[in-house]
Amino acid sequence: MFGFLKKTPSNSTEKPVSTGWLGKLKRGLARTGNQLVDLFSGGGKIDDELYEELETILITSDVGMDATRHLLADLRREVKEQRLTEASQMKEALAHCLLKLLKPLAQPLDTGTHQPFVIMLCGVNGAGKTTSIGKLAKHFQSQGKSVLLAAGDTFRAAAREQLMTWGERNNVTVIAQQSGDAAAVIYDAVQAAQARKIDVVLADTAGRLTTQAHLMEEIKKVKRVIDKALPGAPHEVLLVLDANTGQNALSQTKAFDDALGVTGLVLTKLDGTAKGGVIAAIAKAHPIPVRFIGVGEGLDDLRPFVAEEFVSALLGFDEE
Repeated sequence: MFGFLKKTPSNSTEKPVSTGWLGKLKRGLARTGNQLVDLFSGGGKIDDELYEELETILITSDVGMDATRHLLADLRREVKEQRLTEASQMKEALAHCLLKLLKPLAQPLDTGTHQPFVIMLCGVNGAGKTTSIGKLAKHFQSQGKSVLLAAGDTFRAAAREQLMTWGERNNVTVIAQQSGDAAAVIYDAVQAAQARKIDVVLADTAGRLTTQAHLMEEIKKVKRVIDKALPGAPHEVLLVLDANTGQNALSQTKAFDDALGVTGLVLTKLDGTAKGGVIAAIAKAHPIPVRFIGVGEGLDDLRPFVAEEFVSALLGFDEE
């Protein structure tokens, strides 16, 4: 494997990521990765036709026009500076360019700055918020932190039940109400967390389309109420994005960021039909830290985003 793609040491107390998880990530990115590997392993010289084929692959992989232009311009500079001539040499050059673009997004979430550290989750319907909360609870517990869940999705009874189930599975308290508004539920949860000296509060909210103005106003109210319960909170606003939505993830990021000031992203369902390039599109258009990526249904299938792992899995360096 190329040395620069090895994961840099982390101060995290977590165990090293298993090859099983990396294998899932690679399989999730195979739709794009296989095209890139085939392009670079087919022999031939670096010419305009190769750049055009690469451009097509990037655009159809949800990288988007702006990020594709940026990557290709950077790649041409790299090829010229390194005096590369063979298509096979371009693979490592592209890896360098991708890393430069994605590395600034790989910022682990530090929950040690406040107690309780309040995380508010938001996103459109079906992005995977409630499921992600259960996985995040497990993640923080593995770091030795106490966790409390707030069932703030009061629109969907199934969401409350789902969260209660996740709470039981993770041995975590869930604050919920049979009815009422999200702000009241989350307010109670933050108060309870302070009284119990809980480390991390994970607050669920109802899925909403960014075009539903009244619901976007409601979620702004939820954030204001959290600040009243604990001045300065929420300390993190996590937007959950379904990787399968492609370029729609960009408009969702902009809308929720305008409304709430999003501080981190969770990209789910990379094990589905996702093409993975949307991370590059986000890096260019809305460089908000990608805190976690998800590649499956298991409790351990949501992991902190590590740019080196992502690029390595995408381009197949783990096999070399």
